[in-house]
Amino acid sequence: MPDILKTTLGSLALPNPFILASGPPTASGEMIRRAFQAGWGGAVIKTIHPDGMEIQDLSPRFAAWTGTKGELFGFENVELLSKKTVSYWENEIRSLKQDFPANLLVASIMGDTDFSTWQNLAIRVGDAGCDAIELNVSCPHGMPEAGLGAAIGQNPDLIRKLTKMVSAVASVPVFVKLTPNITDIGTSALSAEEGGADGVSAINTIQCILGIDIDSFEPLPSTGGKGTSGGYSGPAIKPIGLKMVSDISQAVSLPIMGIGGISKWQDAVEYILLGASAVQICTAVMWNGYEIIRAMKTGMENYLIQNGFNSPDEIRGTILGKMQPHHTISRSIRVEPAISENQVCLQCGKCVTACRDGGYDALILTPKGPVVERTRCDGCGLCLLVCGSKALTPMIRSG
Repeated sequence: MPDILKTTLGSLALPNPFILASGPPTASGEMIRRAFQAGWGGAVIKTIHPDGMEIQDLSPRFAAWTGTKGELFGFENVELLSKKTVSYWENEIRSLKQDFPANLLVASIMGDTDFSTWQNLAIRVGDAGCDAIELNVSCPHGMPEAGLGAAIGQNPDLIRKLTKMVSAVASVPVFVKLTPNITDIGTSALSAEEGGADGVSAINTIQCILGIDIDSFEPLPSTGGKGTSGGYSGPAIKPIGLKMVSDISQAVSLPIMGIGGISKWQDAVEYILLGASAVQICTAVMWNGYEIIRAMKTGMENYLIQNGFNSPDEIRGTILGKMQPHHTISRSIRVEPAISENQVCLQCGKCVTACRDGGYDALILTPKGPVVERTRCDGCGLCLLVCGSKALTPMIRSG
């Protein structure tokens, strides 16, 4: 079933739901070309801006939170917009669409505080042949100081006004890239919808300070001993991205490109189940390269076939009905720990310590493994999470 990954994004179609997000992996036409050759379904160009806007990046401008084996948990960047001219991107858009007509090519744009500059960019990239426009109103560093980026995305009135102005002149669908650095992203999405947006992208990076070097007393990343807050991405932000896509799905009917912490096909499926039509990926590509798309496509294709689906479209938003307000969920169900018949307890005592100091002191460690005092167990599930050998298994009680 070679076409099982075909995906619709509102009025748009793409060969698979995996899109490169606007960022370093889409910094040039040549890079996007290589990505399409590797199998990516689409790409969002690194944000195009008026030629008179000066862009000078810091060096270094990245910092990473990694595990003992080099695995990536979180990533900070303070990188700015594209270093290419508008005319460069006009030529590259034409060339890329000529060579890859089936792939989705989205032009991310950012004008200045005069919104007519956004209109001018929208007209130029639309005339060049891009499939859609993405309004970058969510960059968390560098641009807000100039009244741009998240300074617009945190103001519903400005979102509505800018979206309306660009949509009035755009010849292609307009998506608004939303900031997570806000109390209620549903309000932002509603403002975009009221302004005439054809869809939204969410989320952009989260404002952060990744860490401090406690020996040199310098922030990370450090440029000459100085630093600034930046945008946080990577696997650690996936739970936040999922929550915000869920909120958007329940607030508006617009198509969504889900973003945040996606590094494998399972992550993409989670976003689609919560209402995203497609997903954008950046940090995982920066860490591992374009070729991760092969495993992503194969994994999702197998998943869909095994579960009897013919397209990612068929699973879109299917679990939204299970997302309920806290007070409406049953209190009659209790999950308690039981000793698994298939796993051997390591006698490490982690579950006992966790329950004693972070739970309800309901576990006792014996030579045969932990024993549960049922009258004390409150069903919080902490012991199940800390058990490294999975010797504890959940036992569901109701009533």
